[in-house]
Amino acid sequence: MTELMGDPRRTYELDRRHVFHSWSAQAEITPMVVTKAEGSWVWDGDGNRLLDFTSQLVFTNLGHQHPRVVKAIQEQAATLCTIAPTAANDARSEAARLIASHTPEGLDKIFFTNGGADANEHAVRMARLHTGRHKVLSRYRSYHGGTQLAINLTGDPRRWPNDHASDGVVHFFGPFLYRSAFHATTEAEECQRALEHLEQVIVLEGPATIAAILLESIPGTSGIMVPPPGYLTGVRELCDRHGIVLIADEVMAGFGRAGKWFAVEHDAVVPDLLTFAKGVNSGYVPLGGVAINEQIAATFDHRPYPGGLTYSGHPLACAAAVATIQTMEDDRVVEHAAALGEEVFGPGLGELAGRHDWIGEVRGTGVFWALDLVADRATREPLAPYGGSSPAMAAVLAACRAEGLLPFANYHRIHVVPPLTISAEDARAGLAMLDRALTRAVAAVS
Repeated sequence: MTELMGDPRRTYELDRRHVFHSWSAQAEITPMVVTKAEGSWVWDGDGNRLLDFTSQLVFTNLGHQHPRVVKAIQEQAATLCTIAPTAANDARSEAARLIASHTPEGLDKIFFTNGGADANEHAVRMARLHTGRHKVLSRYRSYHGGTQLAINLTGDPRRWPNDHASDGVVHFFGPFLYRSAFHATTEAEECQRALEHLEQVIVLEGPATIAAILLESIPGTSGIMVPPPGYLTGVRELCDRHGIVLIADEVMAGFGRAGKWFAVEHDAVVPDLLTFAKGVNSGYVPLGGVAINEQIAATFDHRPYPGGLTYSGHPLACAAAVATIQTMEDDRVVEHAAALGEEVFGPGLGELAGRHDWIGEVRGTGVFWALDLVADRATREPLAPYGGSSPAMAAVLAACRAEGLLPFANYHRIHVVPPLTISAEDARAGLAMLDRALTRAVAAVS
């Protein structure tokens, strides 16, 4: 059996015969076979070693096969593999304590889910039940998950085939100076005008009808648009003024990715609900959740919360979370991520922008960066259309693979999102690969 499972050709053949892939036209894909992974590297079915600048779907924050997390899962499996969520168990209790020790002050109750999408679904459900209202406001250029409500909350093109405009979701424009919807010329203008726009949407929709505003603290797959200083504070003030619950989606930006334990710390904002997944245990076993403030938690002190999941707080997932958070504390992983952003990625990507006309803008923080690739710097025409791809982007991805780099791409962007534990040496090597790949791609399409 081990020999059969180690044959990349058989793996690929069985995948193509039996596996139905997400977000894909099934007959048009050629999935990469991965035979092993370690640290910041993965090996494909042809034996090539690739530097993982994706953290997969931006979740392996501690890298691949971290020995401390693997050991924790093994030890938990030998003790208690699974138990119904009605029972208390050591792994879940300690995971909840550790998560609450790092969330913003007052978010001390943790509801566990299987991932980020259902975390957002349950956060909205809590907000609606707490307020007695139904509408939820979320941004264009956002992603909140692939389940029914979560995909309607999403603002990017993945929503279009699934959205019947019947889930009480209203979208608005967030701040994004490089492609401003408000004709702003400075970050301060963009912040002010984006907040004025949001306030107008609230007024026109009817404040008393709005249960929550759901925001990615820093939008992830939609472009890593770090909000200007004061924006999240302004949203918090609007929510307070109108009795609206503020939900911070930290599924991708949280647990050190943005150089803080949670990205809301960049604006010193405390949301009412905070959703998480991915980096909470580096994705080793599926886990997500909602951190809940005292007021909303009290709504359900004597009123049953009408929701739950069979695997809520699964012992193996929670044991992985405990080991992940303890490792992050002991090894100062968040501080390392912040330093990588300031000393390696920020300056290094800025140098790349100076050498490549295709790079229209570099933006990010910590180990969370995006290159906005353009066909024309003056007009800022994207290198691929919104919701699509292009021969130029295909050339970039092919050149990255040829250089030994596993890239994260979305439409006209390359995201630089390796594990938070990547060494400065490997990070610089990855940037050099990306530099060469961009040169090769330009030559290939010229």
